[in-house]
Amino acid sequence: MITKECLINEIQYLIEEYIHGLSSPFDSFLEEHILASTFYMIQEGSKVVGYYAIHNNELLTQFYISPTYQMYSQRMFSQVLERNTVNSLFVPTCDELFVSLAVDKDFTINKQAYFFQDNQADIIESNVSGDESFRPANLEDLQQIKQICGDFLDQYERRIANRELFTYYRGAVLLGIGVVEKSKMIKGLASIGMLTNEAYRKQGIGRVIILQLRKWCEKQGIKPVSGCWYYNEASKRTLESAGMVTKTRLLKIKVT
Repeated sequence: MITKECLINEIQYLIEEYIHGLSSPFDSFLEEHILASTFYMIQEGSKVVGYYAIHNNELLTQFYISPTYQMYSQRMFSQVLERNTVNSLFVPTCDELFVSLAVDKDFTINKQAYFFQDNQADIIESNVSGDESFRPANLEDLQQIKQICGDFLDQYERRIANRELFTYYRGAVLLGIGVVEKSKMIKGLASIGMLTNEAYRKQGIGRVIILQLRKWCEKQGIKPVSGCWYYNEASKRTLESAGMVTKTRLLKIKVT
């Protein structure tokens, strides 16, 4: 088998095959790393049978071979590691092949993040009432958003124009923001998240925002997913209290 660099659209059918085989979806954090990677096709003769992707010349973000050719997967995985300067892997546990190949190598496994899905339960009342409002952000909100969020996000103007940001106000006070990022790889999926004004934390603000974003996704016919750093217990509790559940982890595996 041989490998060569390619454009992502040259292996789009394999990416769709890969996504179809996942046991659960992944969020925008991993997706951004995948899409910013350099892609390589794996060929058997003239047939393209798989692909892999490397981010910033050092982080392996994808490794996939079609089922018919998976008897060669261990050998090809070793070859990819030997021929590239990979020092770590981003491996979601919903990707059985990638997890298994990494485990074969006895590499050092670190827990990077939780991936959450909607628990499909009815969306309960989110307590937005009286002088409170939850709505899409506009440019008039920009200054307050930047003050509260700092470098939590980037390209605020673009995100507002794309209707990715939502605001949660009590009167004139911005209590927090919600974020929706529609997936570029998985149709009908969006990653949701939130940031609470530091002065109003531990008051259930984040829970209300996630509930409102779940409701927005439901109206749009979109499935919400979310994620948080593995050791951020506060975010994990907030997401779970708002009806998001996790069975998937993102592992950062150190090549040794």
